[in-house]
Amino acid sequence: MSRISRRALLLGAGAVGIGAVGMAGLGWRKGSAMQIASQKTRLILLGTGGGPRVTKGGRSKSATLIVVKGAPYVIDCGEGVAQQLAEAGVQLNSLRNVLITHHHSDHNLDFGNLIYDAWVSGLSMPIDAYGPPPLRTMVDAYWKLNKFDIETRIADEGRPDLRRMVNVHEFTRSGIVLQNADVKVTATRVRHPPIIQAYAYRFDANDRSIVISGDTAYSPELVELARGADVLVHEAMDPAGIETIIGRLPNAPTLREHLLASHTLVEEVGKVAAAAGVKTVVLSHLVPADDKSITDEMWMAGVRKHFTGQIIVGRDLMEI
Repeated sequence: MSRISRRALLLGAGAVGIGAVGMAGLGWRKGSAMQIASQKTRLILLGTGGGPRVTKGGRSKSATLIVVKGAPYVIDCGEGVAQQLAEAGVQLNSLRNVLITHHHSDHNLDFGNLIYDAWVSGLSMPIDAYGPPPLRTMVDAYWKLNKFDIETRIADEGRPDLRRMVNVHEFTRSGIVLQNADVKVTATRVRHPPIIQAYAYRFDANDRSIVISGDTAYSPELVELARGADVLVHEAMDPAGIETIIGRLPNAPTLREHLLASHTLVEEVGKVAAAAGVKTVVLSHLVPADDKSITDEMWMAGVRKHFTGQIIVGRDLMEI
């Protein structure tokens, strides 16, 4: 299949809400190794489903990839993140930076496994991990859990000691968490009760600025972080879909209260995007993640009430 016909097929499959200007300037396609090697800053949605529930054919769990000057930065490590990186054309042994927004399982369950998978794929350079507590405790626990396997492979296969290759940068307040010659990453605490240490990240590279909301209710702090950004990747929740979720989970009687207090309805996403003056908003961490009756147009309708810029409904492995 030619590159043009493949792109047309992908666009026909779900690039809803991108006008002619958007397709020329933003567009989307699945990542490839060649694209990852480009010097242009790239944004790839690895997992766009919200919540821990696993369903057949459902969206992958929360994970986002930003590539700056060929260097991959992984934000959140929902279940299956390593496989999604491989599908996006990223060599796992090129992993250098991992950032966690907060410690719900659909955002951190495969954090240790991603680092391990990079190691068995030939990792030879250190990895820097950033996030709020208990990130350091998680790393230490992972080493204990996998002590037998790691030490066996060190002795039997001659691998370097993975436990000496991970630098943990734990933080408890908003501010710059990572800065180098190519990018500045700023974290801002957002509102995701009952979790206090929940953060959004802003990546400022030379050619574009990208904000990842993490999990949050409407947060004025996020509006300030995202002000003037090129792209805002924001979690989104459909109000009607909440009742569907509640109906099939009788073992979570207070789930409705949590969802309404801790997440952002699509209409509120539009308010955030408009107030921040972003150019494009990308809906991700969709709740519900597996309701086929909610169309892309339905996801976008609430956002459009307040935001007139580009709106993209995220899909797994979509490149913005």
